[in-house]
Amino acid sequence: MFVVCGEALMDVFGQGDTPGGMALDARIGGSPFNVAMGLARLGQPVSFFGGISRGFVGERLQRALRDEGIGGDTVVPLDAPTTLSLIGLDAHGVPSYAFYGEGCADRLLPASALAQVPSTARAFHFGSYTMVVEPVAQTLRALVERERGRALIAYDPNIRLNVEPDIGRWREVLQWMAARAHLLKISEEDLALLAPGAAPATLAAQWIAQGVALVVVTRGGDGAWAWTAREHVDVPAAPSVLVDTVGAGDTFQAALLAWLAERGVLSAAALLALNAAQLRAALGFAAQAAAITCSRRGADLPRRAELPVG
Repeated sequence: MFVVCGEALMDVFGQGDTPGGMALDARIGGSPFNVAMGLARLGQPVSFFGGISRGFVGERLQRALRDEGIGGDTVVPLDAPTTLSLIGLDAHGVPSYAFYGEGCADRLLPASALAQVPSTARAFHFGSYTMVVEPVAQTLRALVERERGRALIAYDPNIRLNVEPDIGRWREVLQWMAARAHLLKISEEDLALLAPGAAPATLAAQWIAQGVALVVVTRGGDGAWAWTAREHVDVPAAPSVLVDTVGAGDTFQAALLAWLAERGVLSAAALLALNAAQLRAALGFAAQAAAITCSRRGADLPRRAELPVG
């Protein structure tokens, strides 16, 4: 079983002007929530660990968990609002975000909630802003420390400077996670923020030296790179009719994890043993999944039947 840790929120899209203001379309989102949904749709048993509001918006998030087949025993109901992420799309379908989340449930996950997380999970995924804002970040870091010697730890920084504008904080958490994560997936855009001008291969080598078994850099329409201590591969993007890129990176991560789970590659040693052909297959599968999401409005992640078997 996977446990995906982090935020669940509402992505709110502008739908154009109305006589009295604007029409809005609220859709379930949050990077970790999307990864959990992606894993469930790809046939993987998964639970979501995070704080969710007891209000009507939180109830909708809880219903989405149930509808998608995501385990909710690790959800922590809290008397706090739900974060709203306002999304505007440019002419190319690329999103910009404005977050309204101070004092919201996803940021208030207490350390006492760790008792709800089973010690039988095979893999954990962490990412996005809940790793850098308190008190939730301290709770999640405690979970990483508890589980890293037993289960696979996957991490995607998914930087949002309009949530935490101090890039130094993101660098600090990435450095901390690089000594504890087994799979580090990061976008080229995030690399440019974290280490302007640095060569991805150089950064990957540094992270591998710190203990990461597999580093993956997603490059949007240019595909993806992957490194282990023994291999480096470059995979092109899968063709797609672009609607928007919301959820594409989360889809890639969920599909990559699902591919690894289907083949029993959920340990640092198993990741290190992957050869170049296997890495290309893993990244190709993830790229195909991301292309499907890009062809649909919002974070509408694919199901297993939409992707090739084997």
